[in-house]
Amino acid sequence: MNSGFTAFTSVHDVPDLAPLLEEALRVKASPLAWSDIGKHKTLGLVFFNSSLRTRLSSQKAAWNLGMHTMVVNVGTESWKLEMHDGAIMDSDTVEHVKEGAAVIGAYSDIIGVRAFASLTDKVADTSEHTLSQFQRYAGKPIVSLESALRHPLQSFADLITIEEIRRLANIQRRPKVVLTWAPHPKALPQAVPNSFAEWMLKADVDLTIAHPEGYELDEAFTRGAVLTHNQDEALQGADFVYAKNWSAFLGDSYGRVLTRDASWTITAAKMRLTNDGKFMHCLPTRRNVEVADEVLDSASSLVIQQAENRVVAAQTVLKRMLDK
Repeated sequence: MNSGFTAFTSVHDVPDLAPLLEEALRVKASPLAWSDIGKHKTLGLVFFNSSLRTRLSSQKAAWNLGMHTMVVNVGTESWKLEMHDGAIMDSDTVEHVKEGAAVIGAYSDIIGVRAFASLTDKVADTSEHTLSQFQRYAGKPIVSLESALRHPLQSFADLITIEEIRRLANIQRRPKVVLTWAPHPKALPQAVPNSFAEWMLKADVDLTIAHPEGYELDEAFTRGAVLTHNQDEALQGADFVYAKNWSAFLGDSYGRVLTRDASWTITAAKMRLTNDGKFMHCLPTRRNVEVADEVLDSASSLVIQQAENRVVAAQTVLKRMLDK
């Protein structure tokens, strides 16, 4: 039996990445082989923010394992939760997380929580306040469905996708993976790039991160990667190009959009700098802002394969938890 997870919130919850990746490939090859392991078990899914792939892939993964699912959209289909201990609840919050998380835990065997960064309170965001409150009060194993700092299921799916392409192309060397900032009209969290960098630095790849000045990520996530402000230089010889926008992290600029420089958009000309590289993005993406149609609709695009592997990632993690 594999070592089960008691929580899945980052790559640091994975004792050995290579066996988990092999297990994921087995799960993808036979998705219904463990269809009884979750019989009479319930996955509670708690959403503080919008979702398409995360919501559907988590439910599909649970069903493949024989689990039931319950979905709570906090604040719209349930009471708005108070997240701070000691709060005087005389405003718009109706129920405290102490009771809310405990009740969800009483109804569930595993709980998934999705709660984005506010991008206004750096201290609360970097403390993973919402996720940690559920870990504290729910009393059941927690899976992060994206938190203020990380999106581990997405990063796991990305790694599965890279490994599939690597084996298909028989790439024997360490592939060059480039994470590049891309423009966007809104301020977006750092969770996906943080998590992607963290997982790639644990994997058998060489990681380069390119972004404009001022968009440096927390070095706790990027230490060990090659960092550059020159996107064209970064793309030279790349096997995989992962485009993603994020807002500023450092200092007083936290959560701000510092530039919308369209020269950072991934185009066909940019992809020609690579080693016949594959394009990746977690979705949703702003067409012709982050990436041109000519790239997104090309044979080099892996975005749908990544999305399909979200089910595989979630199912592998849930299987490990049920094993435990």
